[in-house]
Amino acid sequence: MSPAHESARAMLPSLQDAHYRYLLRLGDTSLVLGQRLAEWVGHAPALEEDLGLANLSLDLIGQARLLLSYAGELEGLGRDEDALAFLRDAPAFVNLTLAEQPNGDFGRTIVRQVLLDAWQLEVYEGLLESGDGRLASIAAKAVKETRYHWRFSSGWLVRLGDGTAESQRRVQEALNDLWRFTTEMFAGDEVDEVLAAARIAPSLADLQPRWSARMDPVLREATLVRPDPVPYQWHGKRGVHTEHLGHMLAEMQHLQRTYPAAQW
Repeated sequence: MSPAHESARAMLPSLQDAHYRYLLRLGDTSLVLGQRLAEWVGHAPALEEDLGLANLSLDLIGQARLLLSYAGELEGLGRDEDALAFLRDAPAFVNLTLAEQPNGDFGRTIVRQVLLDAWQLEVYEGLLESGDGRLASIAAKAVKETRYHWRFSSGWLVRLGDGTAESQRRVQEALNDLWRFTTEMFAGDEVDEVLAAARIAPSLADLQPRWSARMDPVLREATLVRPDPVPYQWHGKRGVHTEHLGHMLAEMQHLQRTYPAAQW
């Protein structure tokens, strides 16, 4: 092995550390997205959609609890899922940048959701084969929920894209704006490399064509144009976020921060 390869290898995290960070990324993405959807409760365009978005939010927060609880155990510092959710500042969160983007109108929320649903579905289906039995078990539960999320969001994308001229214009604009964040989904780093080599997580390079194969037919049916790729520049899963996350966490964490360790 060359000195350069030895140096690069030495910089890789330990398997346990990479495992912890991977779980945290999945858990934070679900938690942040679930919180964003919860902001729609009482504000959705119709009662059925209000309930639908609330159900998606509950599913995502439930997934986050399982993933963050497991992450806390691997961390070994005594932090449970509540401590990880409510007592970390924004730079300690490692969610995908797309998940923290504001809701905007209903069409923009649907675009954000469909992009992430397709990604989460491919990730969880890949994790069904994980060498970590506990993570595979979490994925088995999550994949059933995520298949429903995908049906909900993709169905709405088609209705809005192939609807009126106004609805088509809005979702195309949202797609054009949010597409730049999708590159991060498949930008692997040392954590992804270690977990893939240990057969704990699927390779992101393998997931990208599957994600595209899932997205492209829906975009065509919705009469939407797939935007051009954008060079990778987002680092949410490395703890570098847009300003939106801090504002969201201030609201989400307010009660726990104001009344720490309160019992109900």
